[in-house]
Amino acid sequence: MKEHPRCAWAEGDALMASYHDQEWGVPQHDSRMLWEMLMLEGFQAGLAWIIVLRKREAFRRAFAGFDPAIVASFGEKDVVRLMTNPDIIRAQAKIRAMIAGARIYCDMAAGGESFADFCWSFTDGKRIQGSGREWIANSPLSEKISKEMKHRGFKFVGPTIVYAWMQAVGIVNDHATDCFRRSEV
Repeated sequence: MKEHPRCAWAEGDALMASYHDQEWGVPQHDSRMLWEMLMLEGFQAGLAWIIVLRKREAFRRAFAGFDPAIVASFGEKDVVRLMTNPDIIRAQAKIRAMIAGARIYCDMAAGGESFADFCWSFTDGKRIQGSGREWIANSPLSEKISKEMKHRGFKFVGPTIVYAWMQAVGIVNDHATDCFRRSEV
């Protein structure tokens, strides 16, 4: 028997195991980090998370450390530059969605609205304890958050992407019941 059993998806790859053990499911309250994770989840759409995870540092370099103020200033030359960067996922719609998402983030901040407060407002600041017994792709709450994000103009924020993001940033604790991290986070 394993000393520290993990969620099955994190087994077999050292990078996935490290991400699982140190970050996935830990409640995140930093606005910039919540936005970074939402943007990365959008890039993951249609791909495996390990692809995004392996390119994460390249994304950080390409997108100015996920500084929304800098990314919001990106223009057409930046889109062209990013589309030629072989180290990131070169999907023009996703690149444009990140730039637009940065502008929305900045507009929220300029209006006095914290992105973290917005994200956690859907659960009154409390995390949701998942059953840990079944794998689900979305929920009524992820549908609600997705709808509100789309209303604000965010792209690549469908209910499945939003649910994966909720798991990643600890809004919901979906560690398996036998996973050593379930009780730790």
